[in-house]
Amino acid sequence: MIATLQSLVIDCPSPPALAGFYQAILGWELDDSQAPWVTLSDPASGQRIAFQYAPDHQPPRWPDPEHPQQMHLDFDVPGREDVDRARPRVEALGARFRHDSGGAERGFVVYEDPAGHPFCLCYGQF
Repeated sequence: MIATLQSLVIDCPSPPALAGFYQAILGWELDDSQAPWVTLSDPASGQRIAFQYAPDHQPPRWPDPEHPQQMHLDFDVPGREDVDRARPRVEALGARFRHDSGGAERGFVVYEDPAGHPFCLCYGQF
């Protein structure tokens, strides 16, 4: 195992509105203290869905491949050194490095999976 799932992140034009929609369905706790990033959390299990502001968001037209779904996965690792150790492992699995936020104590590193979907290895965020 390399990491644990932190949250599923959904790009959208209005994080508070979309989070409110899913809150009504799930009954989870809404946290908008880091707006425009908004999260829903299940108090029982700790599962999270995050909503990220995407100003040029184009909604998917499933199953039309010309307008695919937009979301990414965030995975937790304990610290920066764990992200550094994970890099060769995820790259050996077919991931491609895209971006490093550069934080020493808190941050994230973005990769693309073999199909081009982004995912992040996050550290120091909880």
